[in-house]
Amino acid sequence: MALYENVFIARQDVPATQVEALTNQFAELIANQGGTVSKKEYWGLRSLTYRIKKNRKGHYTLLNIDAPPAAVKELERTMSINEDILRYLTVRVDELEEGPSAVMQRASEKSDRPSGDRDRGGWGDRPARRERPRFGDDSAAATATTGDEE
Repeated sequence: MALYENVFIARQDVPATQVEALTNQFAELIANQGGTVSKKEYWGLRSLTYRIKKNRKGHYTLLNIDAPPAAVKELERTMSINEDILRYLTVRVDELEEGPSAVMQRASEKSDRPSGDRDRGGWGDRPARRERPRFGDDSAAATATTGDEE
């Protein structure tokens, strides 16, 4: 059997419990076709880059699949019929990732950061500008030296 990663985006107005039910339905479909789903990751409600079918956000979910190609084809057919699914992408991979995906690792890194009064950088961190002579400033002309005076 081949290894696949499948990511699908569900509509924003679908509740998270229904997205979980969809995920279980797709996993059951794969199991009925003789495959297995080794990992299900719900990435949450995220903003879309551009509007898809009048939706600005979508529920993202990742499935790691070990199944025959016919099972994946049936999964994609089912996803294309389902009106709650905006987009899906299935990619064949050489090996499946163990542990959390890159998206989940990034989310956990964000949650590890201290919240509240964190320093965001900006203008407060800049050192003071040293004074530069301005046009017509006599004090600057007096301090300027030339190489001819020695």
